[in-house]
Amino acid sequence: QVQLVESGGGLVQAGGFLRLSCAASGSFFKFSTMGWYRQAPGKQRELVAHITSGGSTNYADSVKGRFTISRDNAKNTMYLQMNSLKPEDTAVYYCNKFVGLLPWGQGTQVTVSS
Repeated sequence: QVQLVESGGGLVQAGGFLRLSCAASGSFFKFSTMGWYRQAPGKQRELVAHITSGGSTNYADSVKGRFTISRDNAKNTMYLQMNSLKPEDTAVYYCNKFVGLLPWGQGTQVTVSS
């Protein structure tokens, strides 16, 4: 059964950092380009960063230079290191495939206080 489980969110002050994890079950992971998405209150879900199966990365302009996406195919796990957090990064963060979305997980809440 395909499942995505996000963790690592929390409450942090502006300028702080968090590391999110995404545990994936299913054989798709190591072959798939994966992405981190976020949804802020009252806004549409947006793609934050994505990483190919080989490790090539791409970032939204709003997080470039502050966030780092990585993956461990042996562990079926993807990460998002978030540094220099800003209040506008406050959102529920989700992981999913970059193409051919799977059912969404529960997400992990990130709250950045000013």
